[in-house]
Amino acid sequence: MPTVAPLDLEGHCVAAVFLGDVPHFAMADGTVHRLDHGHKTVQANDGLLAAFHDAANDRLITGGEDGKIFSVTAGGNVKELASAGKKWITSVAGGPQGAIAYATGKTAFVRFADGKTREFVHPRSVEGLAFSPKGMRFGVARYNGATLHFPAAEGKPVELEWAGAHTGITFSPDGAFLVTTMQENALHGWKLADGKHMRMTGYPGKVKSLSWSVKGKWLASSGAPAAIVWPFSGKDGPMGKAPLELGTRGNAMATAVACHPSQDVVAVGYDDGMVMAVRFSDAKEVLLRRPGKGAVTSMMWDKEERRVAFGSAAGDCGVIDITA
Repeated sequence: MPTVAPLDLEGHCVAAVFLGDVPHFAMADGTVHRLDHGHKTVQANDGLLAAFHDAANDRLITGGEDGKIFSVTAGGNVKELASAGKKWITSVAGGPQGAIAYATGKTAFVRFADGKTREFVHPRSVEGLAFSPKGMRFGVARYNGATLHFPAAEGKPVELEWAGAHTGITFSPDGAFLVTTMQENALHGWKLADGKHMRMTGYPGKVKSLSWSVKGKWLASSGAPAAIVWPFSGKDGPMGKAPLELGTRGNAMATAVACHPSQDVVAVGYDDGMVMAVRFSDAKEVLLRRPGKGAVTSMMWDKEERRVAFGSAAGDCGVIDITA
């Protein structure tokens, strides 16, 4: 049976991540807690609104109500990367060559590693940001679709239209597909080579969490009483194919998903605090954590594939060791 090392914190956990091999928990008040030979804390933002795990640079990027963007690295090193004055930072992302993106209101900014910054103004508010894994381009989720920018080059952005409010955004690991979460209970996708649309509907709730499987063959999502896992191995992604429904529970909603680093397995967190691991091939389930306090908001596997860090909306955080 997996063992859980609990960490009972105050408030809402925005991100639970591993930096190096140390679990870090970024809370809505801007404190970042870590379990590193004891419980230690550092302060990043004064009021945290957005966090992004920048895997390539092994850092957490945070933005908040104080208009500042910080990086937090293993050992609790906090560094201010950028500031937007008194405006709230509502979205952040990390990209290639140490670049970061952040948004406030209708404006998205890209700050390159050398400190140079470019801004991109949109007609409506910027809701989500993501960098493509291929080349220097980034996507913005906005009202009625998404916009692709090429911040290192001049030229027009690519506009991808679809009616409705798009709230979050992700590129597939091979850069072939772009998927947004929507204000309605749906995902929308585009095949970037030809702009073909992919409608992923039928969710009873809003999708708050997405996770690509290793090599990007599957996209796991929350927003239902199970993890809804869409197949992306074909050239047209999930078009005409049914998703897997993994870890179905009759009385709880999946609120967070985290795919395993090397196997076709997903950790699923629910609105009652339970966490399960489920295998794609045969839907076999392993209970990782019994129900607790608050909906699971964030989870991440460590590099050694034996621990899962998790955080909840009620500050009920911890680390699950699956090898115990």
